[in-house]
Amino acid sequence: MSPFTSRFAIALSLTALAACGGGGASTSTSTPTGTSTPVATSTPPGAPSDVVATAGDARVSLSFAAPVQTGSTAISAYSGACTTSGGVAMAATASGSPVVIAGLTDGVSYACSVTASNAAGDGPASAAVSATPSAVAGALTLDLTTLPNYAAPTLPAYYNNKVLAQDNTPATNPIDDRVATLGRVLFYDKSLSVNGSLACASCHQMAAGFSDPARFSTGFDGTTLGTAHAMRLGNVRYYAPGTMFWDKRAASVELQASQPIENSIEMGYDTAHGGMAALLPKLQAIGYYPELFTFAYGDATVTETRIQDALAQFERSMVSVNSTWDAGFAQVYNPALADDGLSLTVPTLTAQEDRGRALFMGGPGVGVGCAGCHVPPSFALAADALSNGLDAGETTVFKAPSLKNVGVAGAFMHDGRFSTLEQVVAHYSNGVQAGPALDPRLEKPDGTPRNLNLDATDQAALVAFLKTLTDQALLADAKFSTPFKAQ
Repeated sequence: MSPFTSRFAIALSLTALAACGGGGASTSTSTPTGTSTPVATSTPPGAPSDVVATAGDARVSLSFAAPVQTGSTAISAYSGACTTSGGVAMAATASGSPVVIAGLTDGVSYACSVTASNAAGDGPASAAVSATPSAVAGALTLDLTTLPNYAAPTLPAYYNNKVLAQDNTPATNPIDDRVATLGRVLFYDKSLSVNGSLACASCHQMAAGFSDPARFSTGFDGTTLGTAHAMRLGNVRYYAPGTMFWDKRAASVELQASQPIENSIEMGYDTAHGGMAALLPKLQAIGYYPELFTFAYGDATVTETRIQDALAQFERSMVSVNSTWDAGFAQVYNPALADDGLSLTVPTLTAQEDRGRALFMGGPGVGVGCAGCHVPPSFALAADALSNGLDAGETTVFKAPSLKNVGVAGAFMHDGRFSTLEQVVAHYSNGVQAGPALDPRLEKPDGTPRNLNLDATDQAALVAFLKTLTDQALLADAKFSTPFKAQ
């Protein structure tokens, strides 16, 4: 037997003997000098990464990526925690992503993080992410802790007491940021139509001056057209009588709000579809509305009056003060003058535009007096204005919206019959017709229509001036845009 075979056999025999108890003999072993018994090691895991907080109704779901380095022991659990600025915290655990933390307070902002754990202990927390749990956060882009300023916009000095006297805001419904925010959601929510196809904003489009670029808007069924052009909404608050629609049939902006909803063509909640009584429980069942109504009014009850008030507040907050004309008039405004300086040359306008301004304002020795009905600086209609002679024998007294952003409109007049400003100006130049409703400012002393008889140069100047009333700031203001993440 070789020495190697002999040593292997002896070692095997000793091992077998030890396993069998050695025939009753005891055996001891010792560790050779200079060696140590291996000991298993474990370290806590690293921090989870790529944490995303998805807010829901009174809860937050934290999704994440597992730590790249988890130590020598597998991760046994993940813990999520959400803490308010006041130190109120809620936590939950899970075996993997996501960790869902429930029982949070709707509308309160939390800082949330995730920690991984193994046998060695807890690792470091992930970087904190912000979340505002609620159905509002799940559906809308709103941050209810930081609201846009609807109630107190900064107005130029020339929005003086004479202008403020034209404000049709009732004492019972002053603008409040919370209520106007609710109005913004309602304005853009297609749930207000019977089949979820239309919102107020479908016909009052921001890019078109909160009007419709089409002559007539398409109703909820997708095919039937309305019978009147959708009015622009900028400076709607400065029409002193406060009556709404082209024919003034609604006594206020508030009362106007219900009529498109209940219209059989527009949004479809007519009598056959249950009217407003059918809409209210529908909205009550949409998660974000109880939260928003509570936020705005103190409780979750959805009522017609509250819908009307909120929509009216949002619409009245669409104040236009940032057109090219505004920027120039701010430089020449002089309250010491009888007309506040409206007859003065405006430095931001071109020569053609300023010629149009002079014609519009009716300054000394020049002008056709458009400002008598379309009153600067809001360019809303004068309280005593009547109709403009579109049709012979007209008996209906029509109103008009403010001329702010008239330059981005796609149709003009109550029936949208004109498609260009050139056609509008041409009407006043040579198309005014007699009738019982004609405004006296468009009549001669003998009662016949007063046509302006403008030449082509002056007609072009008036058109150029009207385009200086475009307010791009209003058309791009995020607080008037859709608050929905997707719809």
